[in-house]
Amino acid sequence: MKKIKDEIWVVSGWRTPFAKNDKELRNIGAVDMSVSVLNKMKDAQHINPDYVVWGTVIPNLAYSNIARDIVLRSKIDDTTIAFSTTMACGTSLAAAIQSACMITENEVAIAGGVESLSNLQLGLSTQTSKWIRAFGAAKGFLDKLKLMGGIFKFSLYVPPGVNAVTGKSMGQHAEITAQRLGIKREDQDKFALKSHQNYFKAKEKDFFKDLIFPAFGIDEDKIPRKSATREKMATLKPVFDKTSGKGSITAGNASLFTDGAAAAWIVGKNRIAAFSSPYKARMIDWEMAGVNIEEEGILMSPTFAIPRLLERNGLKYNDIDVWEIHEAFASQVLSTIHNLENKAHLKKVGTTFDFGKFPMEKLNPNGSSISIGHPFGATGARILSQAVKEISQMGQGKKALISVCADGGLGAVILIEN
Repeated sequence: MKKIKDEIWVVSGWRTPFAKNDKELRNIGAVDMSVSVLNKMKDAQHINPDYVVWGTVIPNLAYSNIARDIVLRSKIDDTTIAFSTTMACGTSLAAAIQSACMITENEVAIAGGVESLSNLQLGLSTQTSKWIRAFGAAKGFLDKLKLMGGIFKFSLYVPPGVNAVTGKSMGQHAEITAQRLGIKREDQDKFALKSHQNYFKAKEKDFFKDLIFPAFGIDEDKIPRKSATREKMATLKPVFDKTSGKGSITAGNASLFTDGAAAAWIVGKNRIAAFSSPYKARMIDWEMAGVNIEEEGILMSPTFAIPRLLERNGLKYNDIDVWEIHEAFASQVLSTIHNLENKAHLKKVGTTFDFGKFPMEKLNPNGSSISIGHPFGATGARILSQAVKEISQMGQGKKALISVCADGGLGAVILIEN
């Protein structure tokens, strides 16, 4: 049974330009970036949403419900219900799914997210925090004197950037999966180069002109490299496996830490006519999956979600006109496709459908996270808006599948149709 019970639409939204962390957007916080996107969404359509579902992955003590904070600072009406969500790299795609499952056919939501890796907040260790609270609560000089020794154990807490259970980073996990599945370094570099080439082909056709708005002094993405070549990529050293001689993931075939914000409209059928944007598509279905991290690979959950969704809808791989698979790493995308074509894996998933061969020529036609950048909380909405625009330009009846993997062995997939 399909999980979208009502007629729900997606309308392409807007995003800021994306920039490498500590570069062009280093002085702009997550709240300000988010407010700029909400204001652009409101100004472009002159429609106020009933809900704003917003996410960010990197926590900050300045806000606990960033969605509500940004609504109150934006042109969106204060009466708009706003709540925050997070699912690592799948955050804003999860926000879109939540919105679609929540709104009625008479309601509208904005789903999106943000990341400001330049403004990563450092904290105090738990031990130091406890000492400060105890010292503040102590009464009298002697009581405080007894606690003075704690000052010599004062320490900061720096987020380690690894999975809390495995202690490994996403790159380390992706490297393990690539080596287990035999994903070659040269294939990863070739794939990464294609991401940059596709981006600039799209840019030359003005594909991004009504998806990106100038913000904070920049008017275009700052990460794509027109000068990228296979030869240059081949000179880069492995980052996550430097000693075995088998390391294959480099700075060239992986996405970079990125600042940026993005959003898309989620719209009930009775409100869709009010939107002037030509980029609209029905959300047909969605699927999420969770996997055993050590057995399957921490970024491999889409290889379970995608076949289940397609089988439920009676679709082969080639029935999808545009594939948008988030590029955390080239190795992760190639590993995903490897599993999608592996009959033993599909049997493990529990599907019996004949999906056919994966159509590489339909994959990420306008570039993706390796070339564009990857602000964790914003990537899903960025991809969703691109996919809606792409199939809208292709003509009626075209389908796109959006897939985003996430830390913790999670992933989210959405099927849309023009």
